[in-house]
Amino acid sequence: MDSPIRPTQLLQAAEAAAGTQQYPAPALYVVATPIGNLADLSLRVIHVLCKVDAVACEDTRHTSSLLRHLGLDKPLLALHEHNEREASAAVLGRLAAGERVAYVSDAGTPAVSDPGAALVAACQAAGYRTVPVPGPSSALAALSVAGDTVARGFMFIGFLPPKGNERVAALDALAARDDAQVLFEAPHRIDSLLKGLAGVAPHRTITICRELTKQFEGVSTMPAADAPAWLAADANRSRGEFVLVVHAQAPERTEGADGANDKVLRTLMAELPLKQAVSLAAELTGAPRNTLYARALALKQAMAD
Repeated sequence: MDSPIRPTQLLQAAEAAAGTQQYPAPALYVVATPIGNLADLSLRVIHVLCKVDAVACEDTRHTSSLLRHLGLDKPLLALHEHNEREASAAVLGRLAAGERVAYVSDAGTPAVSDPGAALVAACQAAGYRTVPVPGPSSALAALSVAGDTVARGFMFIGFLPPKGNERVAALDALAARDDAQVLFEAPHRIDSLLKGLAGVAPHRTITICRELTKQFEGVSTMPAADAPAWLAADANRSRGEFVLVVHAQAPERTEGADGANDKVLRTLMAELPLKQAVSLAAELTGAPRNTLYARALALKQAMAD
C-alpha cells in the first residue's frame, strides 16, 4: 500500500502544478472547496490557499480544520450570511494594504446559494480584482448524473421558501417552466418537497441526489409522482443533504393534460367546492372531467402539504 501524502508533499505538488500561474495582489480569490470528499480539493486551490495572506470563511472552525489538513496556518475572518456586509469591510481593509485574500464557504462554490456575492460586489465596487478558483459544485455534479437528454441549459433555483403561500407559488412557477431546474433541500423538508412536486408536476422526471461525493451517496431518477413512495420505502433515504434536478419538459408534454389547466383549476378551487370547480373547469377548457378531477385532487394535496 502506498504511503499517504504528507502536507509538505501536497504543497510541493501544488507548487509544481500551479506555481507558474499569476497571483495578482491585491485581489480577492473566490475559492471552491469540496462538498464532502476531501480528495476533490484541486492542486490550484491548495496553491492559492498557500499564497493568500488571509482567508475569509463561512465557518472558522470548518476552515481551520481544512487548513490544518494541508499544514497551513492563515488568519481567518468570519464572513457568513448574518454579517457579510459588515465583514466585507475587514476584507477591503486587507486589500487596501495590498494583500491577497481568499474566500471559501463551508462546501462547494461560494455565492451559489451560499454567502459571497455581497463580498464580491463590494470588492469590485472598490476597484479590486476578484479571481475565481473553480472546483466542486453540487448543482453541476447533480446535473452530470441526471441523464436529462432534453435539457438545453438549466435554471438554478436553490432552496425554495420553507413554507406557506410562498412555497406553493414557487412550486407552481417551477411546474410552469419547461427547462431543467436544480433545487436544494434539507432532510427535514424533503418529504414535503417531493409531495409538492408530485402534486404540481407528476409526470416530470426528477433526479434525487443525496449526500453527493460522500460515503452514502445516492442518485435515483424517477417520475415525480413516484418520489413520495420511494422516499417512504426506506427511512435512510431521508438522511443527508439533497440536490434535485427537475428534468426539462419534453416538447410533446408541454401542452399535455397534466398541468395545462392548473391555473384555471387553482383559480376556481380558491372560490368553489372541488366538484363545482372541476365541473366549471371542464366547461371552460373542454378537458375530460375525470382528468381534471384527478388533477384537482393532486393540487389540493400539494397545497395542503
